Amino acid sequence: MTRATTRTGRRPGSSGTRDAILGAARSRFAEHGFDRTSVRSIAADAGVDPALVHHYFGTKRALFLAAIAIPADPAMVLAGVADAPVEEIGERFLRAVVGVWESPHREGLLAAFRSAITGESVGLVRSFLTEVVLTEIGHRVDDPAGSAALRASLVASQMAGLMVTRYILELEPLATLPPERVVHLVAPTLQRYLTGDLG
Repeated sequence: MTRATTRTGRRPGSSGTRDAILGAARSRFAEHGFDRTSVRSIAADAGVDPALVHHYFGTKRALFLAAIAIPADPAMVLAGVADAPVEEIGERFLRAVVGVWESPHREGLLAAFRSAITGESVGLVRSFLTEVVLTEIGHRVDDPAGSAALRASLVASQMAGLMVTRYILELEPLATLPPERVVHLVAPTLQRYLTGDLG
């Protein structure tokens, strides 16, 4: 009778390995955030070689997006925002985000958002908003110096409220307003949060 040998460093079975990496990534990102989490630490938690993390997910950013189950890459969504004139960032940002919610990605976004507001992945979503999405514009609106984090939090509060009332609660008449009307009404508030006097 042949005795089974114990293998270390790699888990057998591609789906089991991938799931183990995702589970470890969700825990690490939720607890430590995107910037302070390394691929090596995720691999260690999952019991795999770091090369396997790259094999299944490519980059840390791609792994983060897979862990949070957001169906759209923020870099693609915000491509037209990063280089927008500062006085247009609020409108461009809102138009980009609303555009994704009005797309076939809506169901995936709703699932991720519901998970976040019920507390199941609040740490992940916090990291996603503050370290991935809003980092794209934070350095451009840090005036006075040190105000970027507050500005980003205010923008996130406005966006979260809009997403809940329009897409989850479906509060009328906001729920059925044309997207262009939503942008027209809400963008000035975002712009004030981004570049206005915070008092």
